[in-house]
Amino acid sequence: MTNITAIEVPDIGDFDTVEVIEILVKVGDAVKAEQSLITVESDKASMEIPTSIAGIVKAIAVKVGDKIKQGSVMLSIEPSAAALSAAAPAIASVAVTSSASNASAPAAPSVGVAPAASAVAALSAPVAAAVTPAAPPAGKLELPTSTVGLPHASPSVRKFARELGVDLGLVKGSGAKERIVQEDIQNFVKQALAGGVSASGFAQGASLGGGLDLLPWPKVDFTKFGETTAKPLSRIKKISGANLHRNWVMIPHVTNNDEANITELEAFRVTLNKENEKSGIKVTMLAFLIKAVVAALKKFPEFNASLDGENLVLKQYFHIGFAADTPNGLVVPVIRDADKKGILQLAAESSELAKKARDGKLAPAEMQGGCMSISSLGGIGGTHFTPIINAPELAILGVSKSYMKPVWDGKQFVPQLTLPLSLSYDHRVIDGASGARFNAYLGGLLADFRRIVL
Repeated sequence: MTNITAIEVPDIGDFDTVEVIEILVKVGDAVKAEQSLITVESDKASMEIPTSIAGIVKAIAVKVGDKIKQGSVMLSIEPSAAALSAAAPAIASVAVTSSASNASAPAAPSVGVAPAASAVAALSAPVAAAVTPAAPPAGKLELPTSTVGLPHASPSVRKFARELGVDLGLVKGSGAKERIVQEDIQNFVKQALAGGVSASGFAQGASLGGGLDLLPWPKVDFTKFGETTAKPLSRIKKISGANLHRNWVMIPHVTNNDEANITELEAFRVTLNKENEKSGIKVTMLAFLIKAVVAALKKFPEFNASLDGENLVLKQYFHIGFAADTPNGLVVPVIRDADKKGILQLAAESSELAKKARDGKLAPAEMQGGCMSISSLGGIGGTHFTPIINAPELAILGVSKSYMKPVWDGKQFVPQLTLPLSLSYDHRVIDGASGARFNAYLGGLLADFRRIVL
């Protein structure tokens, strides 16, 4: 006669229903007594529900996402001989049904097993106490550590692994009895990002390219709210959007906001344009910003660098990119060897590159090799913003619209043309003090442009 035991959800405390978030076994698995079968989670806690009998898993009655409660059938197990002999004195909580090998055989009586104490111990919030069975023999709770068996980890560690998309079966535990702790997951991810672990170590759908285990994007039928029109994204926005998304997710951005007094510099720019009116070259504030950024990069060489694995590549050239607004989206042309060019040459070259960008005629080589970029909203408005770093660069300067403000000079308030500066930098390389010094130095150069020649 074959005995099939239906394993039910035991007393789970003050919870009406809980959600199945993980199934830890599959049909055909051999399970030990006290081995966890599923992980459930409520709005207050998560727990693993174990089996109190050893045997072979014959059927699984739940799936991830199901809502279950006390008495719900989780799965069916064919008990081992040892489990059957030990089941008689246990407390009733698991229904046992018998199917005879022939129709005339009587049905087996219902017997029960006590819920495991580990189900209660696994809770991260207080729940009602469960009946605790006698301690199992030495070695009874040891779980397999191979990729075939069940990894030994707490519910909180399992949840942490799920959030990162890590397959616990491939993580070696450093805790007692090779139990997996949170640090083991973190070390596994670090090795993966460094190329030391195969992508197969991550759950299906996870990515080693900085992907996050996020909920799916909401599917909404907008037409039920009113009239709509579909407009495909431009090719530039598709490309730049993917790059911006990657950069924002993978680079720890910090933005330092400062201001520069450009009263004298603006007066000089106006005078310069009047003197060169016949040349056809119009000098914008961008040309001065490029020159000032180059001087600041020379003063702070860690900004003129890129990360290559665990190495910092310090550049001995100064190529400056600037965001150009086009009908199809933003592109970033690059002015090469900006340190070797004067203000008029920078003004002419930036104007030419911006026109090519608007006309869609920029060559790929004209958008590569930048050391640092400048994004200017001066012609539009705003006070400060957070520009996204253009990887593999380490910093980007955002410039907003200049405005007049009264400044006390010790005797009286005087009008000052003020330029807001927003410097975003990669915090993996550049700390807050360096970011603040760079921006302050840049503001000082713009306030007194004569310092550029020093």
